[in-house]
Amino acid sequence: MIIRDNKILVCQRTRHQTLPLKWEFPGGKIEAGESPEAALRRELEEELGIAAEIGRKVAVIEHRYSNGAAVVLQFFLVERFSGEIQNRIFRDVRWASREEMPGFDFLEADVALVRDIAAGTVSLTLP
Repeated sequence: MIIRDNKILVCQRTRHQTLPLKWEFPGGKIEAGESPEAALRRELEEELGIAAEIGRKVAVIEHRYSNGAAVVLQFFLVERFSGEIQNRIFRDVRWASREEMPGFDFLEADVALVRDIAAGTVSLTLP
């Protein structure tokens, strides 16, 4: 999760992606031989054109969709990065406050985490 000025970067999928127009946190799949942190660093460069400093792990979520597909998602804090954010693959990219986040139509796998962030039960600050 990319944090700046107490806001979190959220991204909307395009109409042509799986689960179209749903909101998500930027990131993606881990390739063979990659650590989760290295994968996130690579994905953020590919999707947003930034060189991110990956911070602490915030959450791990295991989710099974109704079609049987299962995902394990790992969320890390990103408070520092270089470069300007460029929307390279999404329909929309926005900065949202914790309170605004439940108003976005997030991917099913992200909904519980979004609720926890909005409620303040997940810490998004440095320890």
